[in-house]
This record gives sequence, structure tokens and C-alpha cells, in this order.
Amino acid sequence: MTTRRISVRKIKEVLKLKWHDGLSNRKIATSCNVSPSTVSDLVQRAAHAGLSWPSVQEMTDRALEELLYVDVSVRKPPDAMPNWQAVHKELSRPKVTLKLLWREYKEIQPDGFQYTQFCYHYRQWAKHLDVVMRQHHKAGEKLFVDWAGQTVPIHNPITGEISEAYLFVAALGASNYAFVRLYPSMELRNWIQAHCLAFEFFGGTPVIVVPDNLKTGITKPNYYDPDLNPTYADMARHYDVIVLPARVRKPNDKAKVESAVLHVERRILAALRDYTFFSVDEANDAIAEKLQEVNNEPFQKLDGSRTTWFLELDKPALSSLPEKRYEFRQWKKATVHMDYHVEFEKRFYSVPYKLVGKSVEVLATQTMVEIFYQGIPVAAHKRCGKFERFSTKSEHMPPSHQKYASRSPETMEAWAGQIGEHVQEWAHNLFERCRHPEQGYRAVLGVIRLSNKYTSERVNNACKRAIIYGAYSYRSVKSILEKGLDSVSPDHLTQTALPEHENVRGAEYYAVGGGESEWASNRH
Repeated sequence: MTTRRISVRKIKEVLKLKWHDGLSNRKIATSCNVSPSTVSDLVQRAAHAGLSWPSVQEMTDRALEELLYVDVSVRKPPDAMPNWQAVHKELSRPKVTLKLLWREYKEIQPDGFQYTQFCYHYRQWAKHLDVVMRQHHKAGEKLFVDWAGQTVPIHNPITGEISEAYLFVAALGASNYAFVRLYPSMELRNWIQAHCLAFEFFGGTPVIVVPDNLKTGITKPNYYDPDLNPTYADMARHYDVIVLPARVRKPNDKAKVESAVLHVERRILAALRDYTFFSVDEANDAIAEKLQEVNNEPFQKLDGSRTTWFLELDKPALSSLPEKRYEFRQWKKATVHMDYHVEFEKRFYSVPYKLVGKSVEVLATQTMVEIFYQGIPVAAHKRCGKFERFSTKSEHMPPSHQKYASRSPETMEAWAGQIGEHVQEWAHNLFERCRHPEQGYRAVLGVIRLSNKYTSERVNNACKRAIIYGAYSYRSVKSILEKGLDSVSPDHLTQTALPEHENVRGAEYYAVGGGESEWASNRH
């Protein structure tokens, strides 16, 4: 490209603003009163000539013009051009920079390119690579993960129904070496297991895992402080990796995995399009065979393959796996109910009674449930079985409750009888109406606790009224007390005195844990 000659003084000013001050071509053009294209051409010519700042400042006008405006086609290249493929590959190694590689090159070729020219020619060569291959990711540093957009149909051999299975894809940054696995859903448990299997497939862990901002792993996307799903964060701690989600609307952040996903869809899923799979396991076996072919396939514009680059770059740089695979654990925030229990998946686990009303964290594995308060473990229980609803430890009870640790309808009725005979009768009738005694425990306990706010006499009278009207729910007794109906003579009460409304519910309501938030809201 022919450029209009400008004064050497202005040439030096352009190169100073570019290399010393770091201004953009457009700002330099405005400052020096030249076109942006002129600035671009001058910078490229200077880089090709191997010039740098401040050496330009010391050059004579004639020497500078000869270097910049001599016909590029007749300029003699170095006797041996650098091996740009090797340069590109070496840049993936930890701590390796273009400056270091240039110094090593100059030791072999003292008359070769200067540093600026060396960088210019490398970048010109790299333009011929795909955008994903041009990105520099240090060996063992990053693992990119995502779900593929394309699904795989799974045929039920008995019913003939077709369900869709989802493909998890993971690709290492330096080598593009990939791992894929099919799952029946994108739920958290599968997302976590896929990571564990990927780490084991690679034989180690990277420094950083880069997921997309999908809801499975990221509860609240944010560039500076993303909120990770607690289980996902727990898994990351187990493997000592950093989870750094791709930035929103920054396609280069996830170009690596998106390229891997596209390659998997084209080379694996498309190749299996005519296969009929009757289970996810069967499909995974076929996918694993194709994956090996993909990883071993030679690169189009580089020497080697994903496998050879993985063995040479990524694998040696990965960290060792922990002794045990991560055990899937669920986290949940909960408030301790007034009966000193917390709920997890419709089962109730006790904590020390002094934590009533406090916010705690519940950690559940396949076999255990642990409760933490301010990061300190305060309770541990075996996970309730299918037909169990409560797990209560006597040491968690207040002293007045411990004598009723052996919970049964009889002990609960006896406890209610300490408030009054009608409270005991009301409790007895409630248990008679329950399909299972556990359905009535929380309602009876709630009525007993009403004696902390109202006198025993009033609670006893309220239960008497409730018996008359067949109102066997905690909220009904509470409503009688709140409306003062316990002090009204039965002769003045009619059936309409206790109207049907949302607070009047039967024992079956408590079979699913009803009324809990009402109790919690009336703590005192």
C-alpha cells in the first residue's frame, strides 16, 4: 500500500504517541492531522522494519525514511524464519511470553527480527487460525463447560415414548481436549457428576472452571461477584478449583466451549443421527467411541491433535485429584421452627432449642443431614427414611420437654392435660382423626405453646369451644383466643360464631406440615 509521504518529524511523533503513550490510531490521527489509515500504515511499516521506541528517536531522517519506504517486497527476510507453529504452541505453557520466545530466537538468529517485528509477523501468521485457536490459554489453567444445545432422543423399549437426553461438554483451554457425557436431564445432580467425571477423564483438575451463566450452577450472574449455587461452590472447594463464569454478552469468553460444542454436534451427534438408542448408557457408549476419534483427529492448520497437545501441554500442568470423588451434597437455608426442628424435603430434624427462630444452613447427603449455625455444626442426623417424618434428639429439647422425649399420642395427651382437661380431650380427639399420629404432633404442640401467651384457663376454654364445633386445628384454637370467643357463654354462640375461613383447617392439613409459618410468626 502506498502512503502519502509525511515529514520525518511527524513520523516520529506518530510512533511516539503509539508506542510510548499508547494512544489509539484515531486519536493519533486527530492529534497529528493525518488520516487513521496513514497512522495504521506507518505503524505496520515500522513494525515490519523491526523498529521500536525510543530507538526511532535517535535515527537520522534519511535512515528512517529508507527503512519505512523501501519496497517491502525487496526487503531481505532473515535467513531462517521463526517456526510460528512452535511459537504459538509454546505460548500455551505457563509463564511463557512472546518476549521470552523472541530472546531465544535471537540467540539462534542474531540478525533476525527485532522484537516489534517478531510480534508483528507472529500476529500476521496467527490471523490465519480460527478465532478459538488464536486465543491463548495457559496449559492446565482453564476448563470450559456447558450443555450442548442439541439433544439426543432416547426410546423407551416398552412404551415407545421418546425422551430427550442432554449432552455435557467440557474442553481444556490450551489443547481443546474434550470430554462429553449424556444425561437424562440438566438438573444440578447431573451437572455436578459431569464435572467429577470430567476431572477423572482428564486425570487432574485445572485452576479455573468457566461455565456459562446457566441457572444450574450460577444463581445470580455478576461479573465482579457471581453467586454460585451452594452445591456447585462446595464441589469447587472439594477439588480446589475456581469457578469463573463467562461474562454476559462477551462471546470470546465462551468461544472455546461453544466451538467444542459445535464440533461435537457435527462430528459425533450428526454421525449418530440414524442410530436408535434405548437408554442413556447405550448412547454414552457410542458417544465415547466417537469422542476418541474427535480428540485424535489432526488439526487442520496446526501440527498434532487435541490428544497430542493434551499430553504435552495440559496434562502435565493439571493438579492432582483428591483421594475421594466429591459426594453430592445439597444446601438449603432454613429457619428453626418453634418446635426446634428444621424442615428438609418434608422431613423434620431437631436442633438445640435455643436456636428457635434463627436462620441456619442445612447440608444433606444421601445418608446424613447436618445443620450449621453461623458456619458451626450444631446437629447431625441420619436422613429420614421413606416412612419417617421426624428425627428428634433429646439433648436438643428444653428441660421441660425432655421427659416427653419418647413421643407418642399418650405422652402428648398427658402433656396437654397439664394445661387443662379440655386441652387433653382436644388432643385425644385430634389423634383419633389422624391417619398417622405424627400428623397431629405439631398441632398439639402448637396449642400447648399457646399457654405461653394466654392463661391455661383461656387455652382450656378455647379447646372446649373447639370441641363443640369440631374444629381440630391449631389455627382454629388460636383464632378462638384472638377473637375472645373462649370467654363467651356457649348459650350465646352459634355455629356461625366460628365461620369457615382459611384459618379453620382439619387434621389432614397438618399431614403436610401446615401451620408452621404461623407458629413461627408468633414467637415471643
